Amino acid sequence: MNETAAGPVLIRHEGETPRERSACGWRDRLISREDVARDPAAWAHAVDIDGAKPHYHKRSTELYYVLHGDGHVVLDGVEHPVTAGSLVHIPPGVVHGAVGKMRVLVVGIPDIADDDYYEPDPKEQA
Repeated sequence: MNETAAGPVLIRHEGETPRERSACGWRDRLISREDVARDPAAWAHAVDIDGAKPHYHKRSTELYYVLHGDGHVVLDGVEHPVTAGSLVHIPPGVVHGAVGKMRVLVVGIPDIADDDYYEPDPKEQA
């Protein structure tokens, strides 16, 4: 970790972070739970999406930026096409998922935490 007059800075490179399975595919935790001591303003994961299950968050806003690939992001049941260069803003409470093969930078504000992951009630989706 490097320090500046303003506080800690963080520089990470591909392959330096844990890779794990998530509800959306495989993710590389770029800024995540291991960085809590640095008090980051947001968390960031690079995710290889391969069919993200519908879910929502009660406290986190997510930004998806498609790095490469294409598909659809499903927001409250409505499909929206996305390709490399697309940005998707997902406020708390919006049920979202994705279809297609794409690598996405996912920024969670304030975080991307396991305790803020909820699957919708199937009865409400019918």
